[in-house]
Amino acid sequence: MKTSTNLAKGPSSSIMSRLDELAEISEQVDGLTRRYLSPEHRSANDLVGKWMATAGMSVREDAVGNIIGRYEGEQAGLPAIMVGSHLDTVFNAGRYDGMLGVVTGIDCVASLNRRRVRLPFAVEVIGFADEEGLRFHSTYLGSRAVAGTFDAGLLSRTDADDVSMVEAMRGYGLDPDRIQQAAREPREVVAYLELHIEQGPVLEDKGLAVGIVTAIAGATRLVISVEGVSGHAGTVPMELRRDALVAASECIVAVEKVATRNPGTVGTVGQVTVSPGATNVIPGKVTFSVDFRSADDPVRMVALADLHDQMCEIAGRRNVAISKETVHEASSVNCSVNLMNKIERSIIDVGLSPFRLPSGAGHDAAAMADLTEIGMIFIRCKDGVSHHPAESITEEDVLTGARLLLNFLQNFNEQP
Repeated sequence: MKTSTNLAKGPSSSIMSRLDELAEISEQVDGLTRRYLSPEHRSANDLVGKWMATAGMSVREDAVGNIIGRYEGEQAGLPAIMVGSHLDTVFNAGRYDGMLGVVTGIDCVASLNRRRVRLPFAVEVIGFADEEGLRFHSTYLGSRAVAGTFDAGLLSRTDADDVSMVEAMRGYGLDPDRIQQAAREPREVVAYLELHIEQGPVLEDKGLAVGIVTAIAGATRLVISVEGVSGHAGTVPMELRRDALVAASECIVAVEKVATRNPGTVGTVGQVTVSPGATNVIPGKVTFSVDFRSADDPVRMVALADLHDQMCEIAGRRNVAISKETVHEASSVNCSVNLMNKIERSIIDVGLSPFRLPSGAGHDAAAMADLTEIGMIFIRCKDGVSHHPAESITEEDVLTGARLLLNFLQNFNEQP
């Protein structure tokens, strides 16, 4: 028998105000930046933990820094449906990417608690510690720890201030030797569901408030180093130069060309560092990032091989050395057909038309797929803008997404 949800008994209008409050916790005075294991990470976890407790959940922080609230089911100790997303951000971020899924999950549990509704499973809301990888280029740290796939080799990575992850964890109050304790057993988890802004323009273009995610694109992130020879800008003839920046510029253009001629892929260069960085000195070294994505892993591999060949040609022609380091590698992940169908039924229940679409962005759900079946709900965002202060969603769409999530939880059963 279906359980109805309505605004009076369901989601509250506090979601948007809480998202605004979270956005005030930032390393920037004039924008939103919140890195893993920073003081702002601590403040965000403390605030979210308070909201979880108020909603009727027991609250804990695990060994990698995830904040987790648990709402028991009809009996204590039942397996849980996990709902959530991440609390860290990119540099100068928008206020909804990640946080929307956590705050909405808390609000849905608060609705259950107000009405004294217990489900045949527990509900856990999780705020993952590091999805973006801004500080250590270590995407999905929190979710991989929960899924039991944390790579201990990442602990030696250092940030821009030469602080290692191990040092940062200890400074935050965590014990790196206990990270494996964050891992959950498959028998403890029924499913993982993530509510997230689309970060693209498709839903808005189709006039739809929500969508069902079918798959999460695979991604490769590289750091490319180009080494030439520094020299005086006024005394080294053009034909004798080994300018690292000019060579890097060709490589950056090659990223765009390779992605364009390999349909189904996107390629982005988002960071460039030039050394020595003086007006009158020929650049001797340049490092830059490359982000390549595709929902089809073989297509992505072909594109990366193509880019490798292009860079080798540039290096030979310009007499520079080019090296690369892979800092992130994630295969594409399909969402559970079972969960997609259940989300679709809930969309119909709340009076909307179902629509399915893939995600070009990565999400914690991709890492959680190693632990349990995953599902994702997208909420439309204005102009498809994300990872930017202009990120925007409407309260009406947020409440629609919350009603949908609550309907999903209240009517969930493990049968297809």
